[in-house]
Amino acid sequence: MSLEIPNQLVGLTPRECDVLRELAQGGSNKLIARSLSISTYTVDGYVKDIYRKLGVCNRSMAAVIAVRHGL
Repeated sequence: MSLEIPNQLVGLTPRECDVLRELAQGGSNKLIARSLSISTYTVDGYVKDIYRKLGVCNRSMAAVIAVRHGL
């Protein structure tokens, strides 16, 4: 279920926000893939794009940004 993207994360697509939301809840790529009905390879691509767009280098940093912005 896609929700409105917070202004601070406007560079992310709605699907990237879905992946980031699941990531921030501690989901592995495999669990995120199952939850969103996509492949783990697709999740991996989204995660890499999210890192690049947010300027972070790991899941923890991405999760902190997601939580700070209410995602």
